[in-house]
Amino acid sequence: MRISFQGAARQVTGSLHAVMSDKDLIFLDCGMFQGKRQQSRELNSVIPYDPDLITNILLSHAHIDHCGRIPLITKQDRFTGHIISTHATADACKYLLKDSAKIQESDAAYINYKTVKRFLHELDRSSSRPHISRKELKKLKKQLKSKPHRLNQSLIDELLDRFNLNRIWPLYTTSDAEDAIDSFRPTNCTRPVRVGKNMSATFYNAGHILGSAMISLQINENGKKKTVMYTGDLGRFDKPIIKDPNHQFNKEDKEVDLLIMESTYGDRLHEPVVDLKPLLKEVIIETFQRNGVIMIPAFSYGRTQELIYYLHELYLENEVPKMPVYVDSPLAINITKVFGEHPETYDQDTHEIFLENGLNPFMFPEIQYVNSVQDSMNLNRSSEPHIVLAGSGMCEGGRILHHFRHRIADKRNTILVVGYMAQHTLGRRILDMGLEYEQSGRKGQPPEVRLYGSDYKLAARVKRLGGFSAHGDKDEMTRFLKESGLIIKRIAVVHGEEEQSLSFCRHLQKEGYQAFVPKHGETIEM
Repeated sequence: MRISFQGAARQVTGSLHAVMSDKDLIFLDCGMFQGKRQQSRELNSVIPYDPDLITNILLSHAHIDHCGRIPLITKQDRFTGHIISTHATADACKYLLKDSAKIQESDAAYINYKTVKRFLHELDRSSSRPHISRKELKKLKKQLKSKPHRLNQSLIDELLDRFNLNRIWPLYTTSDAEDAIDSFRPTNCTRPVRVGKNMSATFYNAGHILGSAMISLQINENGKKKTVMYTGDLGRFDKPIIKDPNHQFNKEDKEVDLLIMESTYGDRLHEPVVDLKPLLKEVIIETFQRNGVIMIPAFSYGRTQELIYYLHELYLENEVPKMPVYVDSPLAINITKVFGEHPETYDQDTHEIFLENGLNPFMFPEIQYVNSVQDSMNLNRSSEPHIVLAGSGMCEGGRILHHFRHRIADKRNTILVVGYMAQHTLGRRILDMGLEYEQSGRKGQPPEVRLYGSDYKLAARVKRLGGFSAHGDKDEMTRFLKESGLIIKRIAVVHGEEEQSLSFCRHLQKEGYQAFVPKHGETIEM
């Protein structure tokens, strides 16, 4: 039996680990690489195995860096397997994969628009313009957009063909995503399910986001039994809404030959969970006193609902000025509905504080869910102090960029970073530059950030609340290992930037575990 680490090895995104026996090929996750656009696109375009060889895909949770490449496999008729996940993950993927497809389609359309626009500009400057007049060129340039924010897609397609220009296709379409959703086969936690000719799997709550799971894979080969356990993304203890990471395992899963373990925060410690509300309270009061706006880039799945939960609590307790709260994300609205459909995943506090008092954790008088583009644009023109939550979480796209464009240069406003920002993302640049400017005492001119082709001064205050992370830190991951009672032979440390993974590996070795950090593409024999 072999295991090959084909994603999130010495990096954070693109999770994909292949488990191969003489009869089966199982994928543990099939996530999308994120970061620099061209590099990510090249990595995402390649699936390391033929789809007809893949038996099934076991999905730990619905974040795109774990599920985002699934449609690339299912859109090929040669894949005959299923995607096996928890029920909540399957329900969330109905929205998240289609949203990812729309982003692929939108990105491809924008790149093609830029290609045509650049070509027409160069043609206009050229002394040789075969078969096209300057008057027609001028007309075409104006017609590339049917409205200020809407591309004339039919004309762009026509010009790409007419001048034989390089066309970019989306990695997959909305239709491909819908087909992928049809391949899901959800299962219940703690109940073994057959996933291959000689493999079965059991899902356990990982406490990361709604529906997230650890996966224990039992392999019987040549009369020998092996157990591979995959943490997926391991959550924190004492977080709101969902239950803590599971630490009670079925007897047959307790002896683990290989644990594939995440390390996103392998050398860091978060603020204690109990301190999050006071820190959030402080940011709200300070920004309100400046008559400013709090902009929170947040993942639609998990982080947004957690923030709503905390804000609801603070408002119930009359701890902060009751500024209007806007959830400016159609995806977040749909995902919040998924949360409402799975109260069986809620922890005891959520039941006691909200459900038993007839309250919905995600609805209160000051909150508004913004669906339409027009309402979002109107919100950008609002002068009243308010809080806006919008995607994307790493600021690589979405409505948060439009809020930044209107408000990032105003020192009254606050950008509140409440989650991990991967290297090379816009969110990471804003975080690093903003904190550096704050540490300098805000001396001199603010740094500049490029948005939609223009430079904007980063005068808004940048604050970070690391305690909102849905990933366990070094101590919490160690706590999981110790409280789980698992007997572990080896640990493969994955899903972390290289320095994080190496640091956590050294920590595990000091704790007595046999641990290693695989390289991308590395294959080991069991």
